[in-house]
Amino acid sequence: MRVLSVNVGLPREVMWRGKSITTGIYKEPVAGRVPLRTLNLGGDRQADLRVHGGPEKAVYAYPAEFYELWSRERPELDFGPGVFGENLTTEGLVDDDVSVGDRFRIGTAELLATQPRLPCFKLGMKMGRNEFVLEFLERGLFGFYLAVIREGDVAAGDPIVELERDPRGLRVADVARLFTQDRDDLEGMRRAAAHDALPAGWRDYFRRRVEAFAA
Repeated sequence: MRVLSVNVGLPREVMWRGKSITTGIYKEPVAGRVPLRTLNLGGDRQADLRVHGGPEKAVYAYPAEFYELWSRERPELDFGPGVFGENLTTEGLVDDDVSVGDRFRIGTAELLATQPRLPCFKLGMKMGRNEFVLEFLERGLFGFYLAVIREGDVAAGDPIVELERDPRGLRVADVARLFTQDRDDLEGMRRAAAHDALPAGWRDYFRRRVEAFAA
């Protein structure tokens, strides 16, 4: 398991459907070691802090294996490191292999897996087609967010070292599945609602869903 690319970018103004939109989704690969802090990487920022960024979404990782699938399925689109707005393009670690609460060392930093990435309209804007957001949801190739539990620095080529696997085994792919597909899986939602490493917003959502079924 390793980092193939470290990608950063500052918010920019772009025109989309006649409106000016501020977005931080445009990321580019950078060389050398990059500081990794509690809220983001050096040279990286998020635009809309209501829904992006924060300690539980400090780093977005996207598997290169998913890029290979996208390139085969959508050869007319240009896929490469950072296209989905990820900070780390990784190899050897996909959503099905990562559980909420898993801890990893990357470079000199330690990180905690927190949740899947769910797209907003800005992904469609980035790809030049609104319908890509729905396609992204349907394919389920989300990538995942990481919280920084020990600051450090990272670089392309760094190994991803497994420090601790959360014994509860709630995969980030399970969280996404419960949200997008299996919305009547009560046992799964109960597990998610009780998982203290899952961000509070997610736990509250699943708790409300369970309560709605019981009403």
